[in-house]
Amino acid sequence: MCTKMDFKKIASGAGTLFNRAKQYTEEMLGQAEKTELDAHLENLLQRAEKTKVWTERILKQTESVLQPNPNVRLEEFLYEKVQGKKPPRLVENDILGQSMIDAGNDFGPGTGYGSVLIRCGQTQQKLGQAQRDFIQSAHANFLQPFASFLEGDMKTIQKERKLLDLKRLDLDAAKTKLKRAKSQPAKESAEAELRQAQTDFDRQAEVTKLLLEGVSSAHAHHLRCLHDFIEAQMTYFAQCNLYMNDLQRQLGSYGLSMGNSVPLQNMERANPSSTTVASDEGGMKAKVLYDYDAANMTELSLAADEIITVYQLPVPSADWMMGVRGMQKGKVPVTYINVLD
Repeated sequence: MCTKMDFKKIASGAGTLFNRAKQYTEEMLGQAEKTELDAHLENLLQRAEKTKVWTERILKQTESVLQPNPNVRLEEFLYEKVQGKKPPRLVENDILGQSMIDAGNDFGPGTGYGSVLIRCGQTQQKLGQAQRDFIQSAHANFLQPFASFLEGDMKTIQKERKLLDLKRLDLDAAKTKLKRAKSQPAKESAEAELRQAQTDFDRQAEVTKLLLEGVSSAHAHHLRCLHDFIEAQMTYFAQCNLYMNDLQRQLGSYGLSMGNSVPLQNMERANPSSTTVASDEGGMKAKVLYDYDAANMTELSLAADEIITVYQLPVPSADWMMGVRGMQKGKVPVTYINVLD
């Protein structure tokens, strides 16, 4: 059963809601004055609103860049809400790469066409992996912090701002009540209500102002997140450029054999020097910078950080040198090595 105290509390709450509604309506009709916020607080509120609007827009557009398909975005959103994480998904380069590899194996990996298809497919898969790494990094270091800010700090700011608006209505309603009071007891009661309303408003204004000033820290955090996002983009595009340049060099090395689909074994017989070890005399030591998969039997596969011996080709080239590792010998791209001598 409700006590007498409960009825008084309910009646007081209803009276407060009525006074706020009345004050708001009279302000809209120009029949009541409205307390203006100080310029500093108003500027902080405007900055917070701009931060909210642009953070939401940047978040949405970044998601569109990472996943252009709106249906897939919706599916991932539902998975994340229900299961707490997005399902693993192949990107288009992965699918294209696998199709090329399957086609190359079907035509025959020993033919020029089949071998090139396999090489292209492997490169597409590398591009797909690079894209997945970029998407994962962007989600963890850019999208998630932005979303957390909107769901955390910004919602708290909006809640306190709404409470400030209510306290402002209470303050103005108390001012209006004091103006309309006729008798001395009514004036004294209205003055007491006004003092309390002013105290509540000033306290809420300070709380709101402290939260709004914290938006500067959010901007600094977002700036660091933006740097991380750009770094991830730079890494992604650099990897793509490296993979495509590598593929271009590999395709160039097939120049004479591709047109007639000559088996790779013929290339080995046509270039017996590819399996002949050269003497270290006149050679230079070089450190391998990146992994490299030989495109054909005339080239030498490399592993990052290993040391090999390199020589100038009989016909000097700006792009290639002859590399030797133990009993193996073949052309190596100069961009993949650092000559130590």
